[in-house]
Amino acid sequence: MRTRLFPKSQRGTANHGWLQANFSFSFGGFHNPDMVQFGMLRVLNDDTIAAGMGFGNHPHDNMEIITIPLEGGLTHRDSMGNQATVSFGEVQVMSAGTGVQHSEMNASQTEQAQTLQLWIFPERQNVTPRYDQKGFDLEVNRNNLVNVVSPQDKNDGNALWIHQQAFLHMGLFDASRTFNYDIKIEGNGIYLFVIKGELDINGQTVNQRDAFGAVEFNSLAITTKAPAKILLIEVPMQFND
Repeated sequence: MRTRLFPKSQRGTANHGWLQANFSFSFGGFHNPDMVQFGMLRVLNDDTIAAGMGFGNHPHDNMEIITIPLEGGLTHRDSMGNQATVSFGEVQVMSAGTGVQHSEMNASQTEQAQTLQLWIFPERQNVTPRYDQKGFDLEVNRNNLVNVVSPQDKNDGNALWIHQQAFLHMGLFDASRTFNYDIKIEGNGIYLFVIKGELDINGQTVNQRDAFGAVEFNSLAITTKAPAKILLIEVPMQFND
């Protein structure tokens, strides 16, 4: 097994007044040649958006985009005709495919919104754009990982799906809990992002907003050193031939 700690102090940052952004990988004006992507995971942005503000209409193509509100919600509009608010407790997926325009605005005029947004390279280019969202109750499943996103061909109907052999799990855990994550597809790696709390993974302490990457393993033991909320991302480490 090969592992790497990604301390939160190494993330890129941007302060636009209405937007406080943290970049796990090179994005916008932040470029670190050693932190461009983790396998097919290209973007993990941790954004705080001021009340009534947000991202105006802009284009995407050939990317699987996943948005996870941590506080508040975003109003989404796109060129496919979708208009919806994705709120805390929900996850949103959008396959940009051949091309789509969308906007994401804080749904509240009085409270800030906090979101994670991920971009994952798709396994196929130029698919038909699509949009979906779904709520997941992490509290009722406390001390267990909840599958929120999976590949289209491995989806059991309980999770959202994307055009990539990737899996996203989230979970709320009490302190002093140990659980295992078994890799779903041989050759994939995991990027575990600690939203809240503190973990011990393979003897390495992983603090709030740190991330931990691992490749070349079958099963990984994770222990919570404090109550924790985590996002675990399993992705292919290279493009398909």
